[in-house]
Amino acid sequence: MERLAAIIGGGLIGRAWAMVFARAGWRVRLYDNAPAQLELARSHISASLDEQQAAGLVDDAKQAGARVAMTARIEDALAGADWVQENLPEVLDIKRSVYPTLDALAPPNAVVASSTSAIPASQFTEGLAGRARCLVAHPVNPPHLVPVVELCGAPWTSRETIEQAQRVMTDVGQVPVVVRRELDGFILNRLQGALLSEAMRLVGEGYVSPDDLDKTIAHGLGLRWSFMGPFATIELNAPGGVADYCARYGGFYRGLASKPPAPTVWDAENVARVVAALGTSPSAAERERRTDARDRRLLALARHKRADS
Repeated sequence: MERLAAIIGGGLIGRAWAMVFARAGWRVRLYDNAPAQLELARSHISASLDEQQAAGLVDDAKQAGARVAMTARIEDALAGADWVQENLPEVLDIKRSVYPTLDALAPPNAVVASSTSAIPASQFTEGLAGRARCLVAHPVNPPHLVPVVELCGAPWTSRETIEQAQRVMTDVGQVPVVVRRELDGFILNRLQGALLSEAMRLVGEGYVSPDDLDKTIAHGLGLRWSFMGPFATIELNAPGGVADYCARYGGFYRGLASKPPAPTVWDAENVARVVAALGTSPSAAERERRTDARDRRLLALARHKRADS
């Protein structure tokens, strides 16, 4: 029996989630209250699925696309859903206003998940009758090409919900990561934030250009990180593994940790220095071109990693 995913919000993340579920054989109802957004999502999904088929990530793009139905009625999207993925703006009041509707209209056995990047589920699910089936399922943009999903429940989210979420995410081809207890930003954005803060300091204080800093990641750390994490990396960087690495380099890293980037690296003065170093901002057309190029490279990387698995 086909399962049904209700995707709430038809923006960049919502339409990517629609493709994730549709190419895995699920039926999808994509809801947005703006007809223009639904039409844009329809054309984007069709074009992207064709590209994914050419790269070997989808068996039949037309068949996958046919599984996605658009609707401007939230009750139609939620009727009979097995999974609900909310992708509304990162505004707490919006989430608090919509979750009673999601909880009331979604079937009792449906998991209700949020794509929020940083807001813990406890802040918008506490008063719900079905709060035990609610959690955060935070993807990385774009989710149809970058598979990791952070699963973070509120204190009242049931173990069964987390386990069901792990099964579903694995079933649709994503890579679930369980965040064991709530914290702001979850795991990925805290790691990203640590690197970004150091990058803002290094560029803002003139140690390196933005272009050379990006090269350091794209042609250095990022090459390893595309298939192994930091612990797996340092395990191979010292003859005795992680303990040996820490013994050899712990003093250096301890010194760095004693003087972390200050919050002021995000203040207007330092941001202005970084922006000036970056140079002219890309036009809307150039930004779109770069986004398309990024997605093509991610598509190629996804194909490579699938073949290597």
